[in-house]
This record gives sequence, C-alpha cells and structure tokens, in this order.
Amino acid sequence: MLMPERVKWRKQHRIRTKGIATRGNTLAFGDIGLKALEPGWITARQIEAARLPLTQAAHKSGKMWIRIFPDRPVTKKPAETRMGGGKGDPEFWVAIVKPGRILFELEGVPEKEAIRALELAQDKLPIKTKIVKRED
Repeated sequence: MLMPERVKWRKQHRIRTKGIATRGNTLAFGDIGLKALEPGWITARQIEAARLPLTQAAHKSGKMWIRIFPDRPVTKKPAETRMGGGKGDPEFWVAIVKPGRILFELEGVPEKEAIRALELAQDKLPIKTKIVKRED
C-alpha cells in the first residue's frame, strides 16, 4: 500500500477541504482519466482497490498514472477510552482531494476498455467522480 517512507512529524492536524483544486486539475500524462467532483479523504486502501482494475486494463500496451498520494496520517484513539491522555496513534494514511483533481490517468488502452476500467475504479472510491478525455 502507498505511504510515505519517512515523515518529519508523526501526527498532523486535520485540514479543510474547502475550495476547488488549482493544481492537478488537467490531464497531464494520459488520454483519459478520472476526475473528482466532490471533496473528501481517499485512504491508501481505496487507492489500491481502484488501482487494480486500471492495471489490468493497461497491462499489455497501456500505461497508468496515479496522480494522488496518501501523505497525511489519520490518528485514532482505542475504543472505550476515557478522554485525555493525548492524541491517538496514526492508524492509516489519506490523500486529501478537492473537486477538480485528476485521480488516475490511462494511455494506450482502447477507449471502451479504458472507460470500463475507470467505471470499476469509480465504484471503489468514496467520492463522486467523472471520466474525462483529452481534447486535442
């Protein structure tokens, strides 16, 4: 699963997902991609689950890019623990996504197969997304 090798600080504050994406909002590498329509957290497990159908579609001649990375730790305290005692331990990693962000890109895959793979990937994600194509 995706996670940073090293981080400067083990625990981070939660940040707001207000506004739209100003970076990573256009297709940069592939011909067809998946674009976020709403803000949210996407965990490393969800990225991995969405990656599987895309790699199967692109395994012969195509190429795939993952444009998000889960670099933010989410902490949790154990169940039925009293208040106080500091912040909980990091449990999992998330990528914070804003509307307009390109999540995945595909190239060199027939359009029908690419759309089918991206639809399967959409089902694995917790946010609404849409399939976008490069306009020449």
